[in-house]
Amino acid sequence: MKSFFQSRRGFTLIELLVVIAIIAVLLSLLLPAVQQAREAARRTQCRNNLKQIGLALHNYHDAHLLFPSGWIGVEAGTGVQSAHEGTSGAGWGTMILPFIDQNNVYKTFDSHLAIADPGNAQFLNTELAAFRCPSDPQPDFWEIEEEGAPGTVLATLPIANYVGVFGTEELDGCENTPGTDPVASNGQCVGDGVFYHNSSIRIRDISDGTSNTLMVGERLTRESSGWYSTWTGMVAEGEEAFQRILGSADHPPNDPSAHFDDFSSNHSGGAFFVLGDGSVHFVGQGIDETLYKSLATRAGFEIVTEF
Repeated sequence: MKSFFQSRRGFTLIELLVVIAIIAVLLSLLLPAVQQAREAARRTQCRNNLKQIGLALHNYHDAHLLFPSGWIGVEAGTGVQSAHEGTSGAGWGTMILPFIDQNNVYKTFDSHLAIADPGNAQFLNTELAAFRCPSDPQPDFWEIEEEGAPGTVLATLPIANYVGVFGTEELDGCENTPGTDPVASNGQCVGDGVFYHNSSIRIRDISDGTSNTLMVGERLTRESSGWYSTWTGMVAEGEEAFQRILGSADHPPNDPSAHFDDFSSNHSGGAFFVLGDGSVHFVGQGIDETLYKSLATRAGFEIVTEF
């Protein structure tokens, strides 16, 4: 009679390989589902971030009877408008801080100094999740260099994924001599959207209708190309300084031929935007370009039925 121990047998090599194969198949089916669930959660968080920004912009409007400027820029001591060298450079994101429960951060900003002044170092050393999309892998901070002087660092800035809508014109025009470009006039850089240099747009100025006008949208980070954005403001003489806080609807979201100042995201199929009425919508990358540009203007008098 055989003993119990003598009757036991282990797995054969073929059986073991079959089990491993089954486990591999199950994992291959499970992991995409897990990734999709995680991305769905990240998309929800991104959408919620923009919803809070939309509410903050309306609360700012209630308090000041206008929306914040795209960025503030005047020559020190004279008050003359200056898009390039003006101080303080504070952007719309800085101005809504008290309305997104970040008043303690806002208090560290000295509006009498330029954004990049050493006196605002503590302010710039603040990373805020409210301005970041969790679907976008990015550093917490990045260095902005002087325009035309690679390697000359002007400031270290916190990262952001949400930029204000300048309109349909390219922001490169802000760098041109006043009077030589549609957006450069009398020292001011003017867009046809809600946010631009020293803008003071009220709800009544959005004659296209707040539900038909984009206010803030997403932009992805692309380290290899130097695509970094910030919520703080415009650093005078910084490389592509205007584009860091504002965006243009020159191309639809995620367009392969898009420039840095266009809108983009790491979400599949398009990007999120908050509209003038505070609602958040996902704008698909296949949107009709004419319709998209119509949504980016505040007073273009276009007829928008749906998007």
